[in-house]
Amino acid sequence: MIHESVQIGRYAVIEEGVSIGAGSVIGHHAVIHAGSILGEGVRVDDFACIGKKPARAANSAVTSEDPLPPCVIGAYCILGTHTVIYRGATLGERCLAADYAVVREDVSVGEGSILGKGVTIENHSRIGCWTKIQTNAYITAYSEIGNHCFIAPGVVTSNDNFAGRSPDRFRHFKGVTVRDGGRIGAGAVILPGKTIGEDGFAAAGSVVTRDIPPGMIAAGNPARLLKEVPADQLLSAQEKPDF
Repeated sequence: MIHESVQIGRYAVIEEGVSIGAGSVIGHHAVIHAGSILGEGVRVDDFACIGKKPARAANSAVTSEDPLPPCVIGAYCILGTHTVIYRGATLGERCLAADYAVVREDVSVGEGSILGKGVTIENHSRIGCWTKIQTNAYITAYSEIGNHCFIAPGVVTSNDNFAGRSPDRFRHFKGVTVRDGGRIGAGAVILPGKTIGEDGFAAAGSVVTRDIPPGMIAAGNPARLLKEVPADQLLSAQEKPDF
């Protein structure tokens, strides 16, 4: 199920049941695991791994052994060198996952979103459309990021208030929520279960220990509300991408 126009690099491995659409380019040493579905015009760079099955550690709290659906990569996506997209992940059309990005199982990434170099999206997370997550940001499991959000480099999110030391932690896992238009500045830390409301902004270096209301800027350690987001910075004032 590989279109005749697909270009395949040297030493690439394509397992059984894979579908690759017209005009796609598969780089050298790339691995496309069984059943993976790639739309037309997809670019997979050298050494990328698509449809990888997760390995469950004995004490893993979030990795399941249940069967997973195939990995789906939408049309015109670009997957950088050494990118790893797990089985059970879905990327919408026109996404970019830069070099060394990792997208775990049971994750969906909406159309037009960008995952920068070294970004990790852990399992059971949802990323909206036209969202930018920049270099080395870490999105913890069970998180929800909305549409047109901006996550700056080095942001860290967390989901475990018990830090792995009590059985109760298994009942309280909760990642972070960033509503549509929410933004997080460079190097900020967002604690488990916290929500950044629509157009909310966590400033660079903040430690977010409480929810940030819609349209508000918070900064500091712990983060405190400073002021409203300027009107010209609201999502409603921005031009939307049009393809």
